[in-house]
Amino acid sequence: MKKRFTGMLVTGFILCLLVTACARQVSRKPVPGAPQKEPTISIYVSETGQKKQIKLEDYVAGVVAAEMEPAWPVNALAAQAILARTFTMENIQSGQVRQLHGTDVSTNVQESQAYNSSRINDRVRQAVKLTRGKVVTYNGQYIKVWFNACDGGVTASAAEGLGYTKTPTPYVKAGVKDNCLSITKPENRLWEKRIPIEQVRQAVNKVTGKDAGAIESAKVVKRGPSGRVEQLQLGNVTVSAPALRLAIGSELMRSTLLAGVAVKGGSLVLSGRGYGHGVGMCQWGAKRLAEKGSSPEDIVRFYYKNIQIRKLWG
Repeated sequence: MKKRFTGMLVTGFILCLLVTACARQVSRKPVPGAPQKEPTISIYVSETGQKKQIKLEDYVAGVVAAEMEPAWPVNALAAQAILARTFTMENIQSGQVRQLHGTDVSTNVQESQAYNSSRINDRVRQAVKLTRGKVVTYNGQYIKVWFNACDGGVTASAAEGLGYTKTPTPYVKAGVKDNCLSITKPENRLWEKRIPIEQVRQAVNKVTGKDAGAIESAKVVKRGPSGRVEQLQLGNVTVSAPALRLAIGSELMRSTLLAGVAVKGGSLVLSGRGYGHGVGMCQWGAKRLAEKGSSPEDIVRFYYKNIQIRKLWG
């Protein structure tokens, strides 16, 4: 009886593994309104004001080339391609750019994704071809896609890293440690920036609608689970750190994973690690995973949970 019971347990365990594996590979729910063949989309070129038609996979190649270093491992570029394609489909479905320009997508990074066809090389082409038609869904819907340059070694939720709470994002993995700092650029491991107080004051006013007055002090009011600053007090105003970062500029406030916050010599002095909001896929982390042999799909799953990766067209 004991042997039979043990055998039943083993059989059940194997069946469980098979079912789990199949669930990871095949989406059970269709994406509403998803095309069954590669579409031609319209693109607004913000640099010239031109509007043109482009095949979606060609557009994805231009996004991957702009958003990630084209010389990086193919599997890292391919993971970026899956996310870029998903972002594109979700962006088109939302109709946000169409309301602005009458097109599906835009080359303005504030409205869509970065795009640069001149950077496309053979690695990028291979990465896009390898993942052709693949998108990420959650409960049959495109996910909201986020990626960043360097998460500083630990990922954040959308609420913590971006202050985003408009819709639920249960598929974003927070607190993931990817050891990206072991391979990233020195300026992402530790950085320090000095921002003129008047510029900070203008940014605070832009975000909150309040005048911070003479900003003579700065302190952290709230940190999130990953250690990122969620709220700062600057002068007499408390401000969202993610919103402040957008207002000041990502080159100056490289992340909200801050180690030091102070006012010195007429400047706000910030120091920290990482580059970007830390939500979703870390590009340097993706590079490290690719170098260790991870597939594009596994890289995506490393940063997103309970998702399906679907192939919409061949």
